[in-house]
Amino acid sequence: MTETLLIILLTAAAYLLGSVSNAVWIGKTFYGTDVREHGSHNAGATNTMRILGRRAGIAVFVLDFLKGFIAVSLAALLPYAAGSPALFNMKFVLTAAVVLGHIFPLFAGFRGGKGVATLAGAVLAVYPPAVLLCLATFAVVFMLCRYVSLASMTAGILLPVYTVFVFGQHYLPLILFCCAVSVLLLITHRKNIGRLLAGTEPKTYFHKRPDRTE
Repeated sequence: MTETLLIILLTAAAYLLGSVSNAVWIGKTFYGTDVREHGSHNAGATNTMRILGRRAGIAVFVLDFLKGFIAVSLAALLPYAAGSPALFNMKFVLTAAVVLGHIFPLFAGFRGGKGVATLAGAVLAVYPPAVLLCLATFAVVFMLCRYVSLASMTAGILLPVYTVFVFGQHYLPLILFCCAVSVLLLITHRKNIGRLLAGTEPKTYFHKRPDRTE
């Protein structure tokens, strides 16, 4: 098999893996509910937790996170040296593919989620140190305000900051990748930004009982 063909197959596999909408199949299989028809209409962990409860929400988060990590880890199948620019670049491609699959899932009518958990798992496979710090940032911001959206955007915006100023990375493609992640999170959360400004963004509490109303 040629290297080009392998790259194409791995990219397609990453997209298909991303297209496995865990929120949709868990909701329909175990609760008889399509979470996209309730709450924020988003097929993600936060909306799942609000509609179906903590157990379902955590399961969706973990599975979405893992599919992002696994998809990018497929780059190891290519004959590239660890830490090489070629390996980094392939990981960038696989990240884009798996997140695109999550947002526009082939297996769920192209109606997916925002891709926060999937993106976190993917970026962890690209550059673990900065992502672990971003996860800590997410936890702190969430505990202070209880807004998942604000915590996600804050962590995403700080990703390139941590990469450059905390860990001293100067590899331009990696910096641009981190900046692209920040921009993507802001774009996918544009409705949340509007609700935050209007004071109508719902808070999330792990101890609350699921609310299946609109």
